[in-house]
Amino acid sequence: MLALYGIPNCGTVKKARLWLDGRGIQYVFHDFKKEGLDEQQLRAWIDELGWENLLNRRGTTWRKLPESVRETMDEAAAVHVMLESPSIIRRPLLDTGSARHLGFSEDAYREVFA
Repeated sequence: MLALYGIPNCGTVKKARLWLDGRGIQYVFHDFKKEGLDEQQLRAWIDELGWENLLNRRGTTWRKLPESVRETMDEAAAVHVMLESPSIIRRPLLDTGSARHLGFSEDAYREVFA
């Protein structure tokens, strides 16, 4: 079963969900804010995708971090921040079982589901 990770009020997550729903693709939605995030799973994503790719530096959660934290961000700090505030993770994260995909674009999803 496919899993889509994110937060429901995120515009990009909404687009991904509409795209999947519009094609009748079954998936489970995992709401980071309600369901949290398991550290083991996060570390597996980091191993596959890299912590720098997972960390959303464009959002308000990033901007709310103290400047000293942003300036000294490394993998250990990123893990801590992502577990404390999973909304800082780039969204959506699509888990097909065999691979993980960050963000949403129609072209990329078409390729994943070709």
